[in-house]
Amino acid sequence: MLSHLRVRQLAIISELEVAFSSGLNLVTGETGAGKSIIVAALQLVLGGRGRPQLVRTGAERAEVEALFDLAGDDAALRRVAGVLGLAEEELGTEIVVRRVLDAGGRSRAYVNGRLTAVAQLGALARGLVDISSQHEHHTLVDPATHLHYLDAFMARGGGAEPQGLHARMAAAWAVVATADAALVQLHGAVAEGRGDFLRFQLAELDRVADGPGLEAEILRLRHADRLGLALERAEVLLWSGDRSLTGGLATVLRDLAAAAEVDPALRPLLERVEGSAAELEDAGREIAQRRRGVRADPVRLAALEERLHELRRLRRRHGEDLAAAAALLRAEVARLDGAEARLALLEVARGVAMGEALAVAELLSNARRLAGTALGAAISAELASLGMGEARVDVAVSEAGLGASGQDRAEYLIATNRGEPPRPLAQVASGGELSRSLLAVKRVLAAAGPVGLYVFDEVDSGVGGAIADAIGKKLVEVARHHQVLCITHLPQIAAQPGHHFHVRKVVVGADGTGAERTESRIHRLSAAERVEEVARMLGGAAVTVTTRAAAQELLL
Repeated sequence: MLSHLRVRQLAIISELEVAFSSGLNLVTGETGAGKSIIVAALQLVLGGRGRPQLVRTGAERAEVEALFDLAGDDAALRRVAGVLGLAEEELGTEIVVRRVLDAGGRSRAYVNGRLTAVAQLGALARGLVDISSQHEHHTLVDPATHLHYLDAFMARGGGAEPQGLHARMAAAWAVVATADAALVQLHGAVAEGRGDFLRFQLAELDRVADGPGLEAEILRLRHADRLGLALERAEVLLWSGDRSLTGGLATVLRDLAAAAEVDPALRPLLERVEGSAAELEDAGREIAQRRRGVRADPVRLAALEERLHELRRLRRRHGEDLAAAAALLRAEVARLDGAEARLALLEVARGVAMGEALAVAELLSNARRLAGTALGAAISAELASLGMGEARVDVAVSEAGLGASGQDRAEYLIATNRGEPPRPLAQVASGGELSRSLLAVKRVLAAAGPVGLYVFDEVDSGVGGAIADAIGKKLVEVARHHQVLCITHLPQIAAQPGHHFHVRKVVVGADGTGAERTESRIHRLSAAERVEEVARMLGGAAVTVTTRAAAQELLL
């Protein structure tokens, strides 16, 4: 609800602060005293157009601040947090909205002290305040909200809704939406030929298998002649030549063996040389074997170099671990290989869900048409009690795109006079008729609306007597479920149970202390002051014993 409103330098308001209460808040005062400026201030703080003419003459800027208390209204807190892009715990339960309008026309907006786009204020207004006046009307004239109100009317027993129909519709559509998303993804992969592309990449990896000795073999083949010559020389000098090292060692071994027969202490030394000679002989044989295997092979060398080039290219694409990359490709290929089967299963699941969704949507449409007839009749009856007996309201339910809420759109159409075709609420020309029309809708849907504050300006235009009393009683009924702010000129409405505020104009500076200026001020009336104000509304400027008694009777 709207807890506080503070206005500075706006039109004829120098500075004004008012604390509103829950339930019905009534505002009265002489014509031109500034009552509608309060509505203008609310419109500004909720994203309305800021005209520089609204800034008080001589002031640099006008400011409006509104404090909304959303404690206990979890739905409103979630919605406002969503609009502002905040977590609920960041938001708190109090929302301070501030609008600053410079005399040059520049405008700034703040929510809880944070600079905010003015467009966001409009989004906030759709769930916080609904203003009904000749030129400003928000939630209920927006057809986008009408289906919600119709469904809420059904939920309260205003139609024959089958049990759980909305839940079934949402569940069926969720399956359809999930299947659609999966089908789009899978179709996209198949249509792009991704499976073929992955198989091609896998074949490349398999064809150019990585070998740990590849680069070593390439090096040997590149230098085969030099390698063969080196091994040949090593073989000759070590083992196979006439003056080979192993041949010389054989002479050494014979001499040491003879010496060891004379001096047994030489036996260990003889054994060491014998071991070395055996090792050198084995090495010589291996060198000879390796030399025989060395030969130039230009064809194989070219093939291996091409393979190495491919490996380096694949590592740049897939990373150093080609085995791991191949494993991932095989897994994805296996998944896509079953795509056709999965597509078929998904299509079947989607078809079943779509069939359920269409069937439930049709049931829901029928229930809404029945409820729409009942809702139109209920609103028409309310209008008759508000002095618009010729008015007729039709709730038009038409087909829209299928979605989680069904396949319907709804719009409230009104014919204010007999013989006229019904038109959208927004096209009602008379401000009083529009306000009363919206009051009738709000009365029927009193407990269903998401709005915390309803503002009525000119709801009493062109009526009086019993109709005015009926309007007052309707306002009281709406105020049982919502905070209501009503600006009225009629004593029958002003006398309804609620909180009464009086707006008056004063002239400051008339005592010679400065230039004379007119200011608008607001004051919450006590019980005694209410009697005087209602008496003034009944009898004019001169309050008499008779008008005071009549006022007391009205206020009982």
